[in-house]
Amino acid sequence: MSHEIRRRLPLARQVHDRDAVRRAEPLLLDELWSDPATRVLVVHENATLVSADDVVYLSPPAATGLTRVYLGHYEGSAFVAVLTDEAFTADAALAAAVASVDTTQWRDLRLMAPALGELDVGLVTQAVAMANWHRSHSFSPQRGQAAEPQQAGWVRVDDAGTQIFPRTDAAIIVLVTDDDDRVLLGNNALWEEDRFSLLAGYVEPGESLEDAVVREMTEECGLRVVNPVYVASQPWPFPASLMLGFTARVADGQDASAIAADGEEIRALRWFTREELMAAAVSNAVKLPGPVSIARHLLEDWLGASIPQEDTWLGKR
Repeated sequence: MSHEIRRRLPLARQVHDRDAVRRAEPLLLDELWSDPATRVLVVHENATLVSADDVVYLSPPAATGLTRVYLGHYEGSAFVAVLTDEAFTADAALAAAVASVDTTQWRDLRLMAPALGELDVGLVTQAVAMANWHRSHSFSPQRGQAAEPQQAGWVRVDDAGTQIFPRTDAAIIVLVTDDDDRVLLGNNALWEEDRFSLLAGYVEPGESLEDAVVREMTEECGLRVVNPVYVASQPWPFPASLMLGFTARVADGQDASAIAADGEEIRALRWFTREELMAAAVSNAVKLPGPVSIARHLLEDWLGASIPQEDTWLGKR
């Protein structure tokens, strides 16, 4: 199942070569900027430029003066991301380039990812992840000094020479079933009361993925789970997570009805049969994770059918 689900995960698709070995070349970005085959992807927060349903790539001269990250290459073209800040509209060249493309608009990656091709979605996901990292690491976490981008945007260095590298936070997300083959969903305290998803949590320092599954499920639903089985992973760069999908089942001898939400992070918990979940989705009585999330695909694998619901919530796992 892991291979099949991975092929469908919108943000896990990638065909370009990241070409990490070239990042240390001191003049790489300057060379690429003089190459007419270079294609520039502009990213603002979690969005990029699109025209109709196509990602817009600019020429290098149209996107000067902003943070640049080398993304890699594909079929003879190099790709560079330009990461904007809040003042990006003041860049006259960029504004003119954007205005020259018909029906250009900013589109959030979470909304457009399922419709993008493998090349576009891989590049945009990588660029959004790097944009969010750069935004949160303008200063060295060790010395508080300003840290400037180096190595084609893949390292930031402070005045003392301290190197800061991009980091990814590992998070497990788990499809829990009981002896009756029902699935457990939870309502996060930050969401509307009719929104439910799989339970998830961050892996703690010094902890294995399997131990994180058992610990997080105990903390979030009050039941011990066993047999954690890895299914697939998907980057979730909002701002810096890697979602690791698992299945698990309630341990023998436990009463599945004794689920207990902590009341702080998780407000409510519910068991669903396949029939109940499908009926709730069709009637919109329960809003389920959108098609960009790994939670949707884990649920659909368990259901054995597609969930007939559009993306009703932006940014939820």
